[in-house]
Amino acid sequence: MAARFESAADVKDALKTVSYLADDAISGVVHLADRLEKPILVEGPAGTGKTELAKAVAAVTGSRLIRLQCYEGLDESKALYEWNYKKQLLRIQAERNAEGEGATWSELEEDIFSESFLLSRPLLEAIRATDPVVLLIDEVDRLEIETEALLLEVLSDYQVSIPELGTVAAEQVPLVLLTSNNMRELSEALKRRCLFLHIDYPQMEREKEIVLTRVPDISEHLADQVVRIVRSIRQLELKKHPSVSETLDWARTLLLLGIDDVDAETAKSTLNILLKYQSDIQRAAKELTVNDPLKAR
Repeated sequence: MAARFESAADVKDALKTVSYLADDAISGVVHLADRLEKPILVEGPAGTGKTELAKAVAAVTGSRLIRLQCYEGLDESKALYEWNYKKQLLRIQAERNAEGEGATWSELEEDIFSESFLLSRPLLEAIRATDPVVLLIDEVDRLEIETEALLLEVLSDYQVSIPELGTVAAEQVPLVLLTSNNMRELSEALKRRCLFLHIDYPQMEREKEIVLTRVPDISEHLADQVVRIVRSIRQLELKKHPSVSETLDWARTLLLLGIDDVDAETAKSTLNILLKYQSDIQRAAKELTVNDPLKAR
């Protein structure tokens, strides 16, 4: 398959057109994954742009995004494929009600285990796709070990064995991104199969650039204040630190409220946009009272 990107710089420039500001590490790994046809395991705190990266890559390459949202209890029937049992039963009933002797069981079995009764789930859909595809396997760390082993088997050869139909091999290798919030340690085998990318909270200047790009009409002054306050809050010991997406939500909230200049009282009154635990809100409010990050400049 032809390469999607000519260079890491090409990746960075392309992603910028869809308002995703990639650093050198992100653009470099995406370029290598494209050339080497290897999956990318993207780890990091929630809300730092891991899922958005897959969406952005799909957008700039004109690929179809296929998403497998992982959760505890996800099994083969929801990740790979299953048979349309209701349709099969209706087919059997219709054959029984048909005039004459009808089909033999072997003929009927061959009929109901055919393509028209197969329900493709995200993994099989990505493998069978003839159009360009980006496969996003989101929050892979939520999977149980058994399902992770199934995932590893599929990603090793990009093919699926369906007993009733035979082996289905990929006509093209999809660009695969797996995201993890580090809820549990993934297997060494899965990690070996992938290129590794860690996306952390961005540096202040880069986060400011993200805010200016993703929040229309915000002033540079307000964007600067927003990221400085968020940075100071992230340095506290909290249950959940504010993500980049929550930084953007806060910036949009301030704009909606008509606030052009943030002081400590304004910040404290809107902390519920940034933080989602009352204990975190109280701790951050106390910190803003004692140490105003805007005065410390």
